[in-house]
Amino acid sequence: MDVPAYLRRIDYREPLTPGVYRPSADLLRSLHRAHLFTVPFENLDIHLGREIVCDESRILRKIVNEKRGGFCYELNGAFAALLRALGFRVTLLSCQVARQDGSYGPEFDHLTLRVDIEEPWLADVGFGEGFLEPLRLESRSEHEQSGRVYRLTSRVTSPASTDAAFGLEVMAEGRWKKEYAFTLQPRELSDFAGMCHYHQTSPESHFTRQRICSLATPEGRLTLSDNKLIETRGALRQETSVSGNHDWQAKLRELFGVVLPE
Repeated sequence: MDVPAYLRRIDYREPLTPGVYRPSADLLRSLHRAHLFTVPFENLDIHLGREIVCDESRILRKIVNEKRGGFCYELNGAFAALLRALGFRVTLLSCQVARQDGSYGPEFDHLTLRVDIEEPWLADVGFGEGFLEPLRLESRSEHEQSGRVYRLTSRVTSPASTDAAFGLEVMAEGRWKKEYAFTLQPRELSDFAGMCHYHQTSPESHFTRQRICSLATPEGRLTLSDNKLIETRGALRQETSVSGNHDWQAKLRELFGVVLPE
Protein backbone atom coordinates (compact mmCIF):
# COMPACT_ATOMS: atom_id res chain seq x y z
CA MET A 1 0.00 0.00 0.00
CA ASP A 2 1.19 3.53 -0.79
CA VAL A 3 1.17 5.00 2.73
CA PRO A 4 2.02 8.60 1.69
CA ALA A 5 -0.87 8.57 -0.82
CA TYR A 6 -3.26 7.40 1.89
CA LEU A 7 -2.02 10.07 4.32
CA ARG A 8 -2.52 12.74 1.65
CA ARG A 9 -6.02 11.36 1.05
CA ILE A 10 -7.03 11.92 4.68
CA ASP A 11 -5.21 15.26 4.84
CA TYR A 12 -2.91 14.20 7.67
CA ARG A 13 -0.71 17.28 8.01
CA GLU A 14 1.78 16.40 10.77
CA PRO A 15 5.24 15.48 9.43
CA LEU A 16 6.23 11.82 9.51
CA THR A 17 9.73 10.71 8.64
CA PRO A 18 9.43 8.34 5.64
CA GLY A 19 9.88 4.75 6.78
CA VAL A 20 10.01 5.69 10.48
CA TYR A 21 6.52 5.60 11.91
CA ARG A 22 6.23 5.30 15.69
CA PRO A 23 2.81 4.08 16.79
CA SER A 24 1.42 6.14 19.66
CA ALA A 25 -1.93 7.08 21.12
CA ASP A 26 -1.50 10.66 19.87
CA LEU A 27 -0.81 9.49 16.31
CA LEU A 28 -3.82 7.14 16.46
CA ARG A 29 -6.08 9.98 17.62
CA SER A 30 -4.87 12.30 14.87
CA LEU A 31 -5.30 9.71 12.13
CA HIS A 32 -8.75 8.74 13.44
CA ARG A 33 -10.00 12.34 13.36
CA ALA A 34 -8.40 13.03 9.96
CA HIS A 35 -10.09 9.97 8.49
CA LEU A 36 -13.53 10.90 9.83
CA PHE A 37 -13.21 14.49 8.56
CA THR A 38 -12.12 13.39 5.07
CA VAL A 39 -13.57 10.01 4.07
CA PRO A 40 -17.38 9.94 4.02
CA PHE A 41 -19.64 7.19 5.26
CA GLU A 42 -21.61 6.34 2.11
CA ASN A 43 -23.56 3.50 0.50
CA LEU A 44 -23.75 4.90 -3.03
CA ASP A 45 -22.29 1.87 -4.81
CA ILE A 46 -25.24 -0.19 -3.59
CA HIS A 47 -27.61 2.13 -5.47
CA LEU A 48 -25.34 2.17 -8.52
CA GLY A 49 -25.47 -1.63 -8.69
CA ARG A 50 -21.72 -1.93 -8.04
CA GLU A 51 -20.83 -4.91 -5.86
CA ILE A 52 -18.92 -4.23 -2.64
CA VAL A 53 -16.47 -7.02 -1.84
CA CYS A 54 -14.52 -7.60 1.38
CA ASP A 55 -11.18 -7.43 -0.41
CA GLU A 56 -8.52 -5.10 0.97
CA SER A 57 -6.93 -4.16 -2.37
CA ARG A 58 -10.32 -3.24 -3.91
CA ILE A 59 -11.32 -1.23 -0.84
CA LEU A 60 -8.03 0.69 -0.79
CA ARG A 61 -8.27 1.46 -4.51
CA LYS A 62 -11.78 2.85 -4.03
CA ILE A 63 -10.98 5.01 -0.99
CA VAL A 64 -7.45 6.17 -1.84
CA ASN A 65 -7.38 6.28 -5.65
CA GLU A 66 -11.03 7.03 -6.44
CA LYS A 67 -11.41 9.34 -3.41
CA ARG A 68 -14.63 7.67 -2.37
CA GLY A 69 -16.04 6.62 0.97
CA GLY A 70 -17.86 3.44 1.98
CA PHE A 71 -19.62 1.68 4.81
CA CYS A 72 -18.13 -0.06 7.85
CA TYR A 73 -16.45 -3.03 6.14
CA GLU A 74 -14.73 -0.70 3.70
CA LEU A 75 -13.89 2.20 6.01
CA ASN A 76 -12.58 0.19 8.93
CA GLY A 77 -10.99 -2.35 6.59
CA ALA A 78 -9.01 0.43 4.91
CA PHE A 79 -8.16 2.16 8.20
CA ALA A 80 -6.85 -1.14 9.59
CA ALA A 81 -4.60 -1.51 6.55
CA LEU A 82 -3.23 2.02 7.05
CA LEU A 83 -2.56 1.47 10.74
CA ARG A 84 -0.79 -1.81 10.11
CA ALA A 85 1.38 -0.17 7.45
CA LEU A 86 2.39 2.40 10.08
CA GLY A 87 3.35 -0.31 12.58
CA PHE A 88 0.22 -0.51 14.75
CA ARG A 89 -1.10 -3.87 15.96
CA VAL A 90 -4.70 -4.07 14.75
CA THR A 91 -7.37 -6.73 15.27
CA LEU A 92 -10.67 -6.83 13.38
CA LEU A 93 -13.66 -7.39 15.67
CA SER A 94 -17.22 -8.45 14.89
CA CYS A 95 -20.07 -6.38 16.31
CA GLN A 96 -23.77 -6.97 16.85
CA VAL A 97 -25.58 -3.67 16.30
CA ALA A 98 -28.31 -2.70 18.75
CA ARG A 99 -31.90 -2.62 17.53
CA GLN A 100 -34.48 -0.05 18.63
CA ASP A 101 -35.99 -2.54 21.11
CA GLY A 102 -32.61 -2.98 22.84
CA SER A 103 -31.85 -6.42 21.40
CA TYR A 104 -28.84 -7.04 19.20
CA GLY A 105 -28.52 -8.03 15.56
CA PRO A 106 -26.40 -10.87 14.17
CA GLU A 107 -22.64 -11.30 14.33
CA PHE A 108 -20.62 -9.50 11.62
CA ASP A 109 -23.33 -6.82 11.40
CA HIS A 110 -20.57 -4.25 11.92
CA LEU A 111 -16.77 -4.25 11.79
CA THR A 112 -14.78 -2.37 14.43
CA LEU A 113 -11.08 -2.33 15.39
CA ARG A 114 -8.93 -3.13 18.40
CA VAL A 115 -5.61 -1.26 18.29
CA ASP A 116 -2.88 -2.27 20.73
CA ILE A 117 -0.17 0.21 21.66
CA GLU A 118 0.93 0.13 25.31
CA GLU A 119 -2.74 -0.55 26.07
CA PRO A 120 -5.72 -1.57 23.92
CA TRP A 121 -7.95 0.99 22.19
CA LEU A 122 -11.25 0.80 20.31
CA ALA A 123 -11.07 2.57 16.94
CA ASP A 124 -14.03 2.95 14.58
CA VAL A 125 -14.23 5.20 11.52
CA GLY A 126 -17.22 3.36 10.03
CA PHE A 127 -20.21 3.74 12.34
CA GLY A 128 -21.85 6.86 10.98
CA GLU A 129 -22.27 9.34 13.80
CA GLY A 130 -19.76 7.70 16.14
CA PHE A 131 -16.93 8.84 18.39
CA LEU A 132 -14.30 11.13 16.85
CA GLU A 133 -11.34 9.79 18.80
CA PRO A 134 -10.51 6.21 19.83
CA LEU A 135 -11.74 4.98 23.20
CA ARG A 136 -9.64 3.20 25.81
CA LEU A 137 -10.76 -0.43 25.66
CA GLU A 138 -11.84 -0.67 29.27
CA SER A 139 -15.13 -0.58 31.13
CA ARG A 140 -16.38 1.89 33.73
CA SER A 141 -14.80 5.00 32.18
CA GLU A 142 -16.95 7.65 30.49
CA HIS A 143 -15.55 9.53 27.49
CA GLU A 144 -16.92 12.95 26.54
CA GLN A 145 -16.32 14.03 22.95
CA SER A 146 -17.90 16.99 21.15
CA GLY A 147 -20.90 17.13 23.46
CA ARG A 148 -21.53 13.38 23.44
CA VAL A 149 -20.63 10.92 26.20
CA TYR A 150 -19.62 7.31 25.48
CA ARG A 151 -18.89 4.38 27.73
CA LEU A 152 -17.93 0.73 27.40
CA THR A 153 -19.55 -1.90 29.58
CA SER A 154 -18.08 -5.37 29.91
CA ARG A 155 -18.56 -8.79 31.38
CA VAL A 156 -15.96 -11.53 31.41
CA THR A 157 -17.46 -14.82 30.24
CA SER A 158 -14.28 -16.84 30.82
CA PRO A 159 -10.66 -16.28 31.87
CA ALA A 160 -9.70 -16.10 28.17
CA SER A 161 -9.44 -12.46 27.12
CA THR A 162 -11.03 -13.10 23.75
CA ASP A 163 -14.27 -14.03 25.52
CA ALA A 164 -14.66 -10.68 27.28
CA ALA A 165 -17.95 -9.20 26.04
CA PHE A 166 -18.17 -5.43 25.63
CA GLY A 167 -21.03 -3.07 24.91
CA LEU A 168 -20.66 0.45 23.50
CA GLU A 169 -23.24 2.95 24.78
CA VAL A 170 -23.84 6.67 24.20
CA MET A 171 -25.74 9.11 26.40
CA ALA A 172 -28.77 10.31 24.43
CA GLU A 173 -31.79 12.24 25.71
CA GLY A 174 -30.80 11.67 29.32
CA ARG A 175 -30.31 7.91 29.13
CA TRP A 176 -27.71 5.42 27.96
CA LYS A 177 -28.43 4.10 24.48
CA LYS A 178 -26.87 0.87 23.23
CA GLU A 179 -24.79 1.14 20.05
CA TYR A 180 -23.25 -2.30 19.56
CA ALA A 181 -21.80 -5.30 21.39
CA PHE A 182 -18.62 -7.23 20.62
CA THR A 183 -16.06 -9.69 21.94
CA LEU A 184 -12.30 -9.60 21.46
CA GLN A 185 -12.20 -12.67 19.23
CA PRO A 186 -9.92 -11.86 16.26
CA ARG A 187 -11.59 -11.91 12.84
CA GLU A 188 -10.49 -11.76 9.20
CA LEU A 189 -11.95 -9.38 6.62
CA SER A 190 -13.34 -12.34 4.68
CA ASP A 191 -15.42 -13.32 7.74
CA PHE A 192 -17.65 -10.30 7.07
CA ALA A 193 -18.43 -11.25 3.45
CA GLY A 194 -21.84 -12.78 4.20
CA MET A 195 -23.20 -9.77 6.08
CA CYS A 196 -21.60 -7.40 3.59
CA HIS A 197 -23.57 -9.14 0.83
CA TYR A 198 -26.75 -9.04 2.94
CA HIS A 199 -26.52 -5.32 3.59
CA GLN A 200 -26.20 -4.48 -0.10
CA THR A 201 -28.90 -6.86 -1.40
CA SER A 202 -31.60 -7.42 1.23
CA PRO A 203 -34.74 -5.24 1.21
CA GLU A 204 -34.59 -5.56 5.01
CA SER A 205 -31.25 -3.75 5.12
CA HIS A 206 -31.49 0.01 5.72
CA PHE A 207 -28.60 0.46 3.28
CA THR A 208 -30.79 -0.63 0.35
CA ARG A 209 -33.64 1.71 1.30
CA GLN A 210 -31.95 5.08 0.81
CA ARG A 211 -28.82 6.71 -0.54
CA ILE A 212 -26.66 8.34 2.08
CA CYS A 213 -23.36 10.21 2.20
CA SER A 214 -22.28 11.58 5.59
CA LEU A 215 -19.16 13.28 6.87
CA ALA A 216 -18.10 14.40 10.35
CA THR A 217 -17.03 18.03 10.75
CA PRO A 218 -15.30 19.75 13.68
CA GLU A 219 -18.66 21.41 14.49
CA GLY A 220 -20.99 18.47 13.83
CA ARG A 221 -21.93 16.58 10.66
CA LEU A 222 -23.02 16.95 7.03
CA THR A 223 -25.39 14.34 5.61
CA LEU A 224 -26.86 14.03 2.13
CA SER A 225 -29.80 11.65 2.41
CA ASP A 226 -31.86 11.09 -0.75
CA ASN A 227 -33.63 14.42 -1.33
CA LYS A 228 -32.36 16.44 1.63
CA LEU A 229 -29.14 17.88 3.02
CA ILE A 230 -28.83 17.84 6.82
CA GLU A 231 -26.27 20.00 8.61
CA THR A 232 -25.73 19.81 12.36
CA ARG A 233 -23.65 22.22 14.40
CA GLY A 234 -23.75 21.29 18.06
CA ALA A 235 -27.42 21.25 19.05
CA LEU A 236 -28.50 23.09 15.89
CA ARG A 237 -29.91 21.12 12.95
CA GLN A 238 -30.77 22.49 9.53
CA GLU A 239 -32.44 20.63 6.65
CA THR A 240 -32.41 21.78 3.03
CA SER A 241 -34.32 20.17 0.17
CA VAL A 242 -32.32 18.91 -2.79
CA SER A 243 -34.03 19.57 -6.10
CA GLY A 244 -33.33 16.82 -8.57
CA ASN A 245 -30.38 14.65 -9.48
CA HIS A 246 -28.26 17.50 -10.90
CA ASP A 247 -28.41 19.39 -7.59
CA TRP A 248 -27.78 16.16 -5.68
CA GLN A 249 -24.68 15.34 -7.75
CA ALA A 250 -23.40 18.92 -7.35
CA LYS A 251 -23.73 18.81 -3.55
CA LEU A 252 -22.09 15.39 -3.48
CA ARG A 253 -19.11 16.80 -5.36
CA GLU A 254 -18.85 20.18 -3.62
CA LEU A 255 -19.44 19.11 0.00
CA PHE A 256 -18.03 15.59 0.07
CA GLY A 257 -15.55 15.54 -2.81
CA VAL A 258 -17.31 12.50 -4.30
CA VAL A 259 -17.62 12.14 -8.06
CA LEU A 260 -19.54 9.02 -9.01
CA PRO A 261 -18.44 6.84 -11.94
CA GLU A 262 -20.33 7.15 -15.20
